[in-house]
Amino acid sequence: MQWIQVLAAALFAPNVYALLRFSCSGLVLERLDPLVNPGVNGSPHLHQIIGGNAFNVSMDPAKDISTMATCTTCTFSQDFSNYWTAVLYFKARNGTFKRVPQKGNVNFEAANGGMTIYYSPETSGKTTAFQKGFRMLIGNVNSRSKATSSQFRQLTYTCLQTPMTRSGETMDFPTAPCPSGIMANLRFPTCWDGVNLDSVDHMSHVAYPASGTFETNGPCPSTHPVPIPQLFFEVVWDTTGFNDKSLWPTDGSQPFVWSYGDATGYGTHGDYVFGWKGDSLQKAMDTNCNINCPVLTTQSIADGNKCTQKSSVPENIDGWLTELPGNMPITS
Repeated sequence: MQWIQVLAAALFAPNVYALLRFSCSGLVLERLDPLVNPGVNGSPHLHQIIGGNAFNVSMDPAKDISTMATCTTCTFSQDFSNYWTAVLYFKARNGTFKRVPQKGNVNFEAANGGMTIYYSPETSGKTTAFQKGFRMLIGNVNSRSKATSSQFRQLTYTCLQTPMTRSGETMDFPTAPCPSGIMANLRFPTCWDGVNLDSVDHMSHVAYPASGTFETNGPCPSTHPVPIPQLFFEVVWDTTGFNDKSLWPTDGSQPFVWSYGDATGYGTHGDYVFGWKGDSLQKAMDTNCNINCPVLTTQSIADGNKCTQKSSVPENIDGWLTELPGNMPITS
């Protein structure tokens, strides 16, 4: 895919393409979603959250979370944003569920799983960094088919043959055991309407390019004319402990299910709440940083691993469970 070529250019030809690529370890696993279910202490399904420790049940968009957080799980210490996705479970033949652990990406051995985060500037002109109060999500939790999920162009899975596999992406869950785990890839829209920091569905204020993709310099549509950074999550799920096919369903179907009850994978989605300190992200975009970024302050992965938060929703999410957290039913 085109984005693989872009990443290769960034890694091996520093002056060709710029991006931030960094690790954020896990902050907390809990059923909170201040974007979709603000104020609800016990959202419908379980999430894994990374970033600043100002994450809470109701995050007021008028407040600057970078001034409220005291630590971040992310490599760049100016980044107090929060990023989150659903949690993956294995469903056994007897109907019980076990949480699939996460593992850090290659060279990003973060604690508690976490993610690799990318911010890529637009290559042919000015990229406007996200503003205080900006938030968005990508994906549709109710999607259960390729037709309904295809509107989100770049939400995929990679069946890792080795930790470095970056090809063979699919829009649904892999149907065979993956020797090094499953990587979920979530690429957000790259065009903004220039006015609204959020929208009712948390998506309408952003859009994909009018043609092509961000990586191919596709132009932004007239309704969303402002190029914003390409935000991209990579999440590695360590499914290797469940690769014995004798544990899989007798009909040969794949055994993994998202915490919102999706056994197809088409409903994958991710959430983002901006929380960079001051204009630090804009400086990084203007500087065309390439992986390392001298205009930002870097903390060690070990220091990022120390930033954790206790779940505010008391429940058991581990061990063999008779139901998904929140009693979420499986739908297909």
